[in-house]
Amino acid sequence: MKISGFTIIRNAIQNDYPIVEAITSILPVVDEMLVSVGHSDDDTLSLIRAIPSDKIRIVESEWDMSLRAGGRVLAVETDKALKQISPDTDWAFYIQGDEVVHEKYHQAILDSCERYVDDMRVEALLFDYLHFYGTYDYVGDSRKWYRREIRIIRNENKLENPQISAFRDAQGFRKGRTKLNVKHSGAAVYHYGWVKSPVQMKTKMKNVSRFWNDDKEWEKILKSEDFFDYGEFDSLKLFEGTHPAVMKERIARQTWKVQLDTSKKKFRLKDALLYWFEKKTGRRLFEFRNYRFV
Repeated sequence: MKISGFTIIRNAIQNDYPIVEAITSILPVVDEMLVSVGHSDDDTLSLIRAIPSDKIRIVESEWDMSLRAGGRVLAVETDKALKQISPDTDWAFYIQGDEVVHEKYHQAILDSCERYVDDMRVEALLFDYLHFYGTYDYVGDSRKWYRREIRIIRNENKLENPQISAFRDAQGFRKGRTKLNVKHSGAAVYHYGWVKSPVQMKTKMKNVSRFWNDDKEWEKILKSEDFFDYGEFDSLKLFEGTHPAVMKERIARQTWKVQLDTSKKKFRLKDALLYWFEKKTGRRLFEFRNYRFV
């Protein structure tokens, strides 16, 4: 069985993406790691080249920003990277630039890949998500945060007509409009996209908003204030676990403080009722699922 990791990245330094940690976190699981580096306004390419691993294979790419409506360029680049993994790969492990996998899940991931590699009904493996917010101490626990998403897909590069591709802005994958058949990986992804200083967070939001907005709307966003208000949340809880070991140095470098009151819940009545029901039963009613269990 062979597993290939793949990811895309552009302007990692400018936007403070934990891409080195993301890549490093899955290296023990994969046999190769394809990193597609978009031409950047910073030294992202050197950052990736400095990662000490012979598993990493770097390709360079020019992002077509005319495709940015709805984040489409992210899906296009993800598909380009997927097509460049080794054709003899069984599973393709996708990781985004602000996602990290805890080392405690490595064996569970390998076991799941081995268990389903010959079960052709299973097209992908699903991961739970922890979305950190503000600092490394808080996680979102409301319906606004997606609970699960596909991160390992069966490699179809060996087929004449591969059909699995990135969906919308590459949050997940589908076959055209058809949802993939999945089993759970037994693992979770730690999402750190909302953990930055208030200034850096707003800088990143201004930079990446161009992937979802036209030039006129993006100009308005660029003129907005330069400080992100972390107080605008609906529901958070304190994180009580441990972070992945690869995040240790990054966490130690945190210089900002954000104090958030997890007892405050900012819901409309309907959302408050749905939140209460989920916490009581563990079921999320009317949840959007970009996958099908088999």
